[in-house]
This record gives sequence, C-alpha cells and structure tokens, in this order.
Amino acid sequence: MDLSGKMVREVEIKSDGDVFHEIFRYKPHHISTMSPGKIQSVDLHEGDWGTVGSVIFWNYTHDGKEKTAKDIIEAIDEEKKLVRFKIVEGDLMQLYKTFTITVHVDTKLGGNNLVTWTFEYEKLSGDVEDPNSLMDFCIVLTKDIEAHHLK
Repeated sequence: MDLSGKMVREVEIKSDGDVFHEIFRYKPHHISTMSPGKIQSVDLHEGDWGTVGSVIFWNYTHDGKEKTAKDIIEAIDEEKKLVRFKIVEGDLMQLYKTFTITVHVDTKLGGNNLVTWTFEYEKLSGDVEDPNSLMDFCIVLTKDIEAHHLK
C-alpha cells in the first residue's frame, strides 16, 4: 500500500501576487494579524526571515484545536514566486512521516493572480486520512490574507 500522496489546489486572488509571495517569504509573522482566528503566532527560531534553511515555528488553530508546526524553509524560487516549507515537528508529525507545503503565486498583469498550494506527504499508516481539511484551512487563510490587503 502506497502511503505517499500529493494534493494541489488553486485559488484566485484579486490582491497583489507579489505582495502575497513576500508575505510567505519574508513576513509570515504578519499573518497572525491578517487571520488571527487561524494563526496565533509565527516565530523565527533559526536563521533569517526569507532565507533557505531558516526554522519557523507556527501556533495555529485547525479544526477547533490549537496546534503547532515547526518547519524549515526548504526552497525559495523568486522567479516563480514559490516558497516550500518542510514540516519537521508538531501535530502533523503524529500522522505523517514527511510533509512539505509549497505556496506558489502566478501573477498576471491586469488580472487576477493564482495561488497554488501543494502538499506532498507520506502517511505513517493507512488509517491516516488525506489532509483535505488542512488544505481547506490554507484556502481560507489565503482568502483572509487577500481580504486584509483589499481593505
């Protein structure tokens, strides 16, 4: 039984795609003010904001429960407006052997921009569900960030 999976979802945003990318690269600690019901805090544990190898600690609320995640920025592609986070500790590691989250922004001149979330993971067992509710969480988080910037 193959326990690995990949999930991809896209969401259109009207707000500036460059700004959206900058938030996830350089300013994830600002997300708690844009979506306080979902993200309580984001702290830098090692390295510098926006650099590969930096370690970030997230406190968030998912499915009504307070959770944590510690990740390492695994890759940044400025041209593609992409940031990939590898989860190394926290609640997700109770269900998954590996878990990476990639957020990628396609910017279009004069039009809506597209945010693509990609999860790549390996479950610890066949009993673990696919992370659909976490993906829904990320889509709503995207909308919260967009609403904050459209004010």
